Amino acid sequence: MRLHCTITSAYARKVWVVAHETGLLDKIERLPTNPHFDEYLRDDNPLCRVPTLLLDNGEALFDSPVICEYLDSLHNGRKLFPAEPEKRWPALRLQALGDGMLDANVSRRCEIIRPANEQSPMWIARQIKGVEASCAWLEARLDQLSGPVTIGHIAIGCALGYFDIRFPDDPWRAQFPGLAAWHASFEERPSMQATRYSVLKATLPAHLIKEGPNHH
Repeated sequence: MRLHCTITSAYARKVWVVAHETGLLDKIERLPTNPHFDEYLRDDNPLCRVPTLLLDNGEALFDSPVICEYLDSLHNGRKLFPAEPEKRWPALRLQALGDGMLDANVSRRCEIIRPANEQSPMWIARQIKGVEASCAWLEARLDQLSGPVTIGHIAIGCALGYFDIRFPDDPWRAQFPGLAAWHASFEERPSMQATRYSVLKATLPAHLIKEGPNHH
């Protein structure tokens, strides 16, 4: 399998974390792709987005929730997408929240790199409010981040990690200390350590690094 990705994409990071957790890392080739300039990506994904996974049969899967669940179906270990309803729906809810937080922060990033006279302060404030409300929701429900790791934990971990790439001065850790403590602990997992932006930038060969557009 081959994965279109950039090292700045937290959505792609989710996929690599799942690959580590499921023992499939050596089955996936990294294809550094800039979705805003590499139009050939549209041949595999009409939305021209990363991550996009190319299967051995020539088919392509997108985006991260679909790719992650597909990878989880390929191994015989403990599943990151639980089958039991009482475990599955909370895991998927956490994944939706993490992906939504990431969507909001990417949208915020897109807006603040526009020329100042074209920016919408109201739109930026709306994205910040959504992320802060999500963090507050998690801070009040830290028990939902305990237990065996699921796709929900991975999505939340990657969404919070994105702050350090694009918003390193954001005060979320001071505002939500319980969530910050959970994230610090979760970041110690080998799968999270190996997929950190700083680690990839320092260790990958130059031809496998593609930063992606400024707003990812």
